[in-house]
Amino acid sequence: MSSAKHAPKSPFPFELVNGHLTEIEKEIRAQADLFEQEVRDYFTYVCDTSGKRIRPALSILVAGALGNCNREHHRLGVILELIHLATLIHDDIIDGADTRRGAPTANAKWGNSMSVLLGDCLFAHAMTEATAFDDMKICRKIGKASRDVCTGEIIQTQRRFDLNLEREGYFRIIEMKTGALFAAATELSAALAGASESEQKSLYTYGMKLGTAYQIYDDCVDLVGQEAAIGKTLGTDLQRGKLTLPVINLLEAVSEEQRAAIEALILADEPLDATALEGITDHRDALTAATLTASELLNEARSELLFLPRNESKDALAQITYYLDGLLADCASK
Repeated sequence: MSSAKHAPKSPFPFELVNGHLTEIEKEIRAQADLFEQEVRDYFTYVCDTSGKRIRPALSILVAGALGNCNREHHRLGVILELIHLATLIHDDIIDGADTRRGAPTANAKWGNSMSVLLGDCLFAHAMTEATAFDDMKICRKIGKASRDVCTGEIIQTQRRFDLNLEREGYFRIIEMKTGALFAAATELSAALAGASESEQKSLYTYGMKLGTAYQIYDDCVDLVGQEAAIGKTLGTDLQRGKLTLPVINLLEAVSEEQRAAIEALILADEPLDATALEGITDHRDALTAATLTASELLNEARSELLFLPRNESKDALAQITYYLDGLLADCASK
């Protein structure tokens, strides 16, 4: 795994764009006024329990690296974050998760029916906001990324408890459900900054590989992470029949007898986490192999930045990959 010695202490090296993120956060919160009164409190609550604003930060950093950051990049960040919020609401319903960032999820607080409708409302609102771009190609690509996210979730749900899921199928799922929005943030930011088609393609690839590596990390954390540290419900993937890369690696590596035992646990809907895996040979190697795969993706992502001029924003885009590399190394050591 690549060295993470350059990784900053804070969660991702976004200090460079903190001013932009503060403004984007205000703009996200201001979206509440565009909803009917009955919806506003729900929207405000999910904003309070959402994530690190990674996608808006990527959009601003790419724009900065290309030397042309403008208000349209803020609009892009807001829209992508609204889509991400919608996917989080729906994911928590599907997974039966009851906490996110230490607070009750929308479904735990208001039930599945209200949460489904809230997620739908956010998706529809984001698509409405996307039509404000002068270039309709931007709007169409945002729509496609949203469709890819939903399609990835559908395919993952179809393949639950499918013990024949192989790596190709797994990567197809996570590239759609997670990589698509990362790639939209980086590619569309480049387009808004006036980058060439080839430059947009390179930054799309950077975002896709970064997002895919991030999802592999998230899947590994689900097995070995601590809920108090991560701030959301863990241990749900296998309980819900989701086969992730470390588990696929494990099923490929163990003996037929051990594979049969693991498959029986999965099909019986039994909890299967690091504690349950302790007695199974090669479980640690399977986890390490998954983190190494993610690390390779991060190396490839960094190579897509070579064409950019040297500046602080380019360095920060590379630094993100080093930071995630460090998280992967920590995960492999647990």
